[in-house]
Amino acid sequence: MSNQPLAERMRPHTLDQYIGQKHLVGEGSIIRRMIDSGRVSSFILWGPPGVGKTTLARIIANTTKSSFHTLSAVTSGVKDVREVIDRCRKESGGMFSAGRPILFIDEIHRFSKSQQDSLLGAVEDGTVTLIGATTENPSFEVIRPLLSRAQVYVLKPLDENDLGELLRQTLERDEVISRRDVRVEETAALFRYAGGDARKLLNIIDLLEQSTAHGEPIVINDRTVTERLQQNPQAYDKNGEMHYDIISAFIKSVRGSDPDAAVYWLARMIAGGEDPEFIARRLVILAAEDIGLANPNALLLANATFDAIMKIGMPEGRIPLAECTIYLATSAKSNSAYMAINNALAETSASGDLPVPLHIRNAPTSLMKELGYGTNYKYAHDYPGNFVRQQFLPDKLQGHRFWHPCDNQAENVLARRQYDRWQAPDGDSDK
Repeated sequence: MSNQPLAERMRPHTLDQYIGQKHLVGEGSIIRRMIDSGRVSSFILWGPPGVGKTTLARIIANTTKSSFHTLSAVTSGVKDVREVIDRCRKESGGMFSAGRPILFIDEIHRFSKSQQDSLLGAVEDGTVTLIGATTENPSFEVIRPLLSRAQVYVLKPLDENDLGELLRQTLERDEVISRRDVRVEETAALFRYAGGDARKLLNIIDLLEQSTAHGEPIVINDRTVTERLQQNPQAYDKNGEMHYDIISAFIKSVRGSDPDAAVYWLARMIAGGEDPEFIARRLVILAAEDIGLANPNALLLANATFDAIMKIGMPEGRIPLAECTIYLATSAKSNSAYMAINNALAETSASGDLPVPLHIRNAPTSLMKELGYGTNYKYAHDYPGNFVRQQFLPDKLQGHRFWHPCDNQAENVLARRQYDRWQAPDGDSDK
């Protein structure tokens, strides 16, 4: 038994041993009530690795005395799904099964549409209780008909209290660790490296035990943990939910003019191995979308940052990324250009292909000139101030405004100039 990994030896078998997720399994919570009643509905467990998704599914099966079947989305096809469902159908209502068979699908987000479709009938008619587990947002990866038949429950990373309780139980219950002289002096590094993942915490303790000679005390402190691990693993999946959460936090911090938060999320992305070109592209978009006309230099700097990343790469690329991030975060903000093009696109979709006014059409041939193309067009540079009032929008959109300047110093100047040109009572060509 002692040759099993610590994480496997400490796997809970009852709800009383299960740590964390009190909002789901604590007294009076939704899953606890289902278990106590013996009537478990289909659901999907969504959460990061190491928070107890598979363990919880097994505990539910054991507690309700239901047969337990597992499928891996990585190795199972439609044929495998149908075979398991057939077995569950034969078992359903059997004398040795108190509850409906439970079909547990790990990484259900990896199931193809056809695989998910093959589950629908069995879930709908009650042949199986489906419990899915996923680290990805189910709303993106799970088909709508299946989502409508299975409630989604979110599992949270273990907090420090949960990790502390897991450490305490490990020291008391594990057949190997409990026999060793373990001295817990500090837990900050241990909990930080665990990152809310129970499996990581247990693996670290396992490593400390295996790397400490018998007869010597196992010392748990920040220095020992850091030395033995030799690295700080980052909880960052470039293709997963964490990726989208952190880039969202980064974008919103820049937009919200918080340079400290922005550079922190930048650091999280860099430490997690995010593609620096991806970050640089986001900075270019931010400069145009959120700063825009309030500070047109922002777009120039963002473009220069992208060029610098292409030229120098990492790790030095972190410096121009940080410079641009802080500059954009502290800059005046405007989304008027972003909104203007969206407004214009919406109008184009609504009104269709409105004709170009004759006087601003090109007239390269004599026939076009005879038809009035270009007639009465006024060349702006022939007038004082290089401006003259005339119609540029289609007839049906005369007076329509797409650009609405934001309230900042740069756009206030632009807005005043446009007012003087187009709206002021004395707004003649010399304005």
